[in-house]
Amino acid sequence: MGAVTAMRPQGSPGQGLGVFGNPGLLAAGAAGFAAAALALWAMRGLPLGTGLFWLASFPLFVAGLGFGPASAVAGALLATALVAAFGGGFAAVTFLTLFAVPAPLLVATALRGGPGGWRISLSLPLAVLGLWPLAVLLGAAVFLADEGGIEAAMRGTMEMSLARLGIPAPEEFVSALVRVKAGAIGFWAGLALLANAVAATGVLAKRGLLAAPKPDWTAVRLPGWYPLLPALALGLFAAAPADGDLVALSALLVLLVPLFLQGLAGVHRRLRGRRGRWPMLAAFYLLLVLFLQLIGPGLVALGLYDQFQRRAAPRQS
Repeated sequence: MGAVTAMRPQGSPGQGLGVFGNPGLLAAGAAGFAAAALALWAMRGLPLGTGLFWLASFPLFVAGLGFGPASAVAGALLATALVAAFGGGFAAVTFLTLFAVPAPLLVATALRGGPGGWRISLSLPLAVLGLWPLAVLLGAAVFLADEGGIEAAMRGTMEMSLARLGIPAPEEFVSALVRVKAGAIGFWAGLALLANAVAATGVLAKRGLLAAPKPDWTAVRLPGWYPLLPALALGLFAAAPADGDLVALSALLVLLVPLFLQGLAGVHRRLRGRRGRWPMLAAFYLLLVLFLQLIGPGLVALGLYDQFQRRAAPRQS
């Protein structure tokens, strides 16, 4: 918490007011209450709950990117305690997994201190969008090993959901959904975290509250070691038996998410400065939503191309 306390200038008007004179702690408290309110609103089944649920990390990013990682951590701890108190243990675990751990982790890996103040580095946070879902997947596989494994748990959840919706659940259909469900959850959770982080950066930058200069996200590049991980996951998936490859396939899918996002950044970079950029981007995203299964692998390939092509290019002095 010392990092938050250090952000208040010495001799400021708020000195001597304790917690109420510390902007970092006030931001953490506001973020914690706001994040918990958004999550609990959805968990209680209130109107617009699904959309508000995925906004729960936004206040944590605002606190962290405006006042430092300690503010994000403090806000996440407060929000988790509130969700546990009013929603129960399972709700708290869900909130921790989707928001309270990854949001502060992304802030902590993005903000780098130095003699000239904070700066934002996007390389490691982009990798975290694949590494954190992988850690959750492997943890769930170990935790559910004595209960039939993660596949049995997901199959039961899927069959229950389809039954509630009144949709027939033939075995082939359920099996196909189960195989990609974990990867899909990691994909959409990563996109939600990224969208909230970008939105928080924009809001803070417009108000002059961003802790560091706004970065050029289209120039992001993953760490040089990262492509080895999806390659390893691909090898494990190829070697796994047909009836036991769910974890390997899910691991491969979540590890491809950062390369997919790097491909998106490459599309934006290539369209920068072109006439008709915004209509082209709108058309691109429409096609992406309609044909994700086709365009998605292409974006992963573009991300890989940018990773190695830009790595091989001579550095500019």
